Amino acid sequence: MAPIAGVAREIEALHDGALARWYAGGLVDSEDGEDGDDLEALVLAQHRCNFDLWGLEDEARRRDVGDAVIATVKRSIDAANQRRNDLIERVDELVLAEFAAVDLSRSQLHSETAGQMIDRLSILALKIRNLGAIARDHADAAIARECADKVVVLAAQRADLAGCLRQLLDDFAAGRRHFKSYKQFKAYNDPRLNPALVSAGDGGD
Repeated sequence: MAPIAGVAREIEALHDGALARWYAGGLVDSEDGEDGDDLEALVLAQHRCNFDLWGLEDEARRRDVGDAVIATVKRSIDAANQRRNDLIERVDELVLAEFAAVDLSRSQLHSETAGQMIDRLSILALKIRNLGAIARDHADAAIARECADKVVVLAAQRADLAGCLRQLLDDFAAGRRHFKSYKQFKAYNDPRLNPALVSAGDGGD
């Protein structure tokens, strides 16, 4: 149980530390985005997907480039989102395997999985970091103050959610609450299942 409990205790610091490295230019040759067999590696890989998506979503809203550039960005977003969802499921698989021997006969089912909560914490870390940078550096004092106020709210939300994650894992270990891994079964990236791709002749035979 220790690795899972340890990552849950340090989840905010893990996310913030990775963002500090990546925004400082530590993205090149970093292993943080690589798949691994332990929870920390998977959490960092999933966090890296959200980091990449953050930049891609900004690029997708540009108006000073052509449609072809935006189309390329949108396809990159699709690929990153697919990987993000795959990693959320892998996080859940690892956690469920760790708790496989727990007696769940009197356990209540929790609707959200640990992987989904970690994903939400990752996005909150990105919001806090980026709005915090605007609050610190923006020349317009009103905008800076607005962003600083939002950071306070986001930090409280993150602390609450991190506490809920830790409580869920404690309850799972004790057989009080559990979650199931529900596969997302994303169809839009599958040329066999997306009707638009099938009608375009990309579905094969």
